Amino acid sequence: MTTLPKRLAGAPGGSRGKWFVLLAWLILAVALGPLAGKLGEVEETGPNAFLPRGAESAKVNTELEKFRTDTLMPAVVVYTGEGAAAKAGADRPRLAALVAGGEQLPPAVRSDDGEALMVVVPLSYEDEITDRIEELRDIAGADAPPGVRAEVGGPAGSLTDSVAVFDTLDSTLMIATGLVVAVLLLITYRSPLLWLFPLLSVGFAAVLTQVGTYLLAKYGHLPVDPQSAGILMVLVFGVGTDYALLLIARYREELHRQEDRHEAMKTALRRSGPAILASAGTVAVGLAALAFADINSSRSMGLVGAVGVVCAFLAMITVLPALLVIAGRWVFWPFVPRFGAPIRKEATVWSRIGALVARRPRWSWLMSAGVTGVLALSAFGIDMGLRQSEIFQEKPESVVAQELISAHYPSGASDPAKIVTRADRAAEVSSAVRDVRGVARVEDGDRTLDGRLATLQVVLADAPDSTAAKDTVDRLRDAVRTVDGAGALVGGATAQTLDTQRAADRDLRTVIPVVLVVVLVVLILLLRALVAPLLLLATVVLSYFAALGASNLLFESVFGFAGVDWSIPLMGFVFLVALGIDYNIFLMHRVREEALRIGHARGVLEGLTSTGGVITSAGVVLAATFAVFAALPLVTMAQMGVIVGIGVLLDTFLVRTVLVPALALDLGRRFWWPGSLSVGGGAPDRTVDGSAEERAPERV
Repeated sequence: MTTLPKRLAGAPGGSRGKWFVLLAWLILAVALGPLAGKLGEVEETGPNAFLPRGAESAKVNTELEKFRTDTLMPAVVVYTGEGAAAKAGADRPRLAALVAGGEQLPPAVRSDDGEALMVVVPLSYEDEITDRIEELRDIAGADAPPGVRAEVGGPAGSLTDSVAVFDTLDSTLMIATGLVVAVLLLITYRSPLLWLFPLLSVGFAAVLTQVGTYLLAKYGHLPVDPQSAGILMVLVFGVGTDYALLLIARYREELHRQEDRHEAMKTALRRSGPAILASAGTVAVGLAALAFADINSSRSMGLVGAVGVVCAFLAMITVLPALLVIAGRWVFWPFVPRFGAPIRKEATVWSRIGALVARRPRWSWLMSAGVTGVLALSAFGIDMGLRQSEIFQEKPESVVAQELISAHYPSGASDPAKIVTRADRAAEVSSAVRDVRGVARVEDGDRTLDGRLATLQVVLADAPDSTAAKDTVDRLRDAVRTVDGAGALVGGATAQTLDTQRAADRDLRTVIPVVLVVVLVVLILLLRALVAPLLLLATVVLSYFAALGASNLLFESVFGFAGVDWSIPLMGFVFLVALGIDYNIFLMHRVREEALRIGHARGVLEGLTSTGGVITSAGVVLAATFAVFAALPLVTMAQMGVIVGIGVLLDTFLVRTVLVPALALDLGRRFWWPGSLSVGGGAPDRTVDGSAEERAPERV
């Protein structure tokens, strides 16, 4: 963990090596580039893509594939207002023309209060569902009399509205993220040219990531869904830029010390490489730990993200060094680092912060821990769970249609629970569920061609995504199990929500310990200590809870979200612990290097001062890239962006700047126990003013 392989560290250094590296990447980009555009072809968008593996509702979806109606998906048109009956009658011939082959358009169902009509239109999966929904909406919206509303929803409508979000997701995220990163790099480097090189390198990484993900999905059964594919590019931009900032900062230092830029790059890679490798390894393995999750979308995001981090790492230690060495010193213009010129050592904001922390380290870490602790308290009052009508920041038509259905019909009428059972036990199962509390009515469904299986449609009295409906599903499952030999399974939208909620709880208990162990092992190997890794891990966990609490305050008071999606605590934890530990790795790797050279106390402050600018820039870039999610129409992705963005900023400006250095100064060499630094290894320990006297323990 202390050095990169010589082949990697020296690849861009020689006069010919840099051209070989650049040529190899160009050949890869040109040869494999066409495959990058095919990632959408392997994205899983089936009914089980976002469900827990092995869940009963997922098994129902699998069983439904055996029925003749497995190619059907209903759309629902809801008419309200005076003249609704006339409008529905006028639309009927045109609606019937869109019905799947072999099916009939059912008669309109009038609500019990007489104020609404509902028409269920069975559509075929073999047709383009989104095109059919657009046609339905054109029909429903045409020539409507004043006061008559016609809204299209149901499962097909919900699917169409969700697809509409993801259709433009990749391009929107790519453009927004690219612009944000470009602006921040331009501000960071204050150079009209240097900012292009990290972006070019990230571009190479993005192509390799998309190609690698596509090939692994097609031939290695890597799960990929539209949500994880969208987050993938943001992650590559974020971590890739972080690694670029760290490497370029170290390269700039070495250009002051060495006349040959090739040797300067070799030294920069050798000294920053272990931190970058440890960071990439922590993030990649941490994300890969999501492979232990039950929810398919979580596993997809974790594994796809790990691929992206590995590709970003490879690009930043190969193509970026090659580009910088080829360009020469002038790329830093107007602040060109000259050989022999002193590195600027004047007082900076980071040296001033370090001096303040050094005066009262115990008070500093107690105060910063108190601030994060107060923010963390808000994490314990989170309202968990979002209804289908609450997952969009602006209500699409399918949500409006569901609200109308809930207002005039049994709320579950548009999307009944589905029961699959042995056909010879269907009557007994039907009888068992009719008297279940929360059931409005039971309807017979279809049978498989071999007559072995049958379906029942159970209309629930409550909205499909309500707590009451979930309780009804539990009662239905208990009821069908009383029928011996039926093998009945209960599925449908409500059952899927219930299964996902419970799987999210299990995933928290399973994945979080794995991530913590992985991060701890990496830190122990990097820092060759035990106390420091444990404290660093504790600070990142505290930062996560603080970010969760602060985000919850924003969700309630600013964004007006109804709650937090069940997937957010786990995904936020994995992303924040894996990404947040980056800055501790960057800082403490430099601190350890300086402590070996000038002693522990001065090494802590020198490490803070040396890495302050680059880590702050990296944190702002990463937070800004994830903040792009906040503007997306999906509440889940907006929440993910806010939590990761706030967490990264807390790590950057509070944890890494105050809390960690203060703990290191307060503990002294015990911070490195049981490593060699804890027993006098390296330079003698000195106080900040350079004297060899030990600092007296501080009293608070």
